[in-house]
Amino acid sequence: MSEEKESIETTEKQASADKKPAATKEVDLPAFEKGIADKIVAKFGEKTKVAFVKPDRVRINVDKEDVHAVAEFIRDELNFDHAESVSGVDYPQDKEIEVVYHLGSYTDASLARQVLVLATRAPREENPIPGNDGTKLPSLRDIFYSVEFFEREVFEMLGVYFNGHPDNRRLLLPEDWADLPPLRKDFAIKGR
Repeated sequence: MSEEKESIETTEKQASADKKPAATKEVDLPAFEKGIADKIVAKFGEKTKVAFVKPDRVRINVDKEDVHAVAEFIRDELNFDHAESVSGVDYPQDKEIEVVYHLGSYTDASLARQVLVLATRAPREENPIPGNDGTKLPSLRDIFYSVEFFEREVFEMLGVYFNGHPDNRRLLLPEDWADLPPLRKDFAIKGR
């Protein structure tokens, strides 16, 4: 093989190795978002994983053992003083349920456009008995008062029990609901 042809093949291999799918490319955070992320990483290090979602939105992934401490730091040191919403996502292939808190600030004008996304995961039980299985997370109700009804809804619809929540009763479903939580992916919709 000639040196020229070998050089071209090597260059092509390097070029294809350098190409990454858009979802895996590392993106530099804008300055404001980087400042927020750097403070969290400086405090918690490897316990957190920071992901840039889009301008004015940073996502922090944290283990369930650390979510309470990280949330407290976010409120006390970064001035995100309320939860705008809380949602849950069922990942049956990973045997986990993710709970996502969208945090904002009423009191700090510089954070008015910012949404800090705090996400954690709980193990997913195959045949859940809400409150009596391993699908549990610490409640953030003592940090963000506004999560009270959001956490109740996630408990009811996905079966995630929140330890320390003052009221883990059903919110929307009847008290005698005996089926799987209805937002689990394996919940069978009658008639389909």
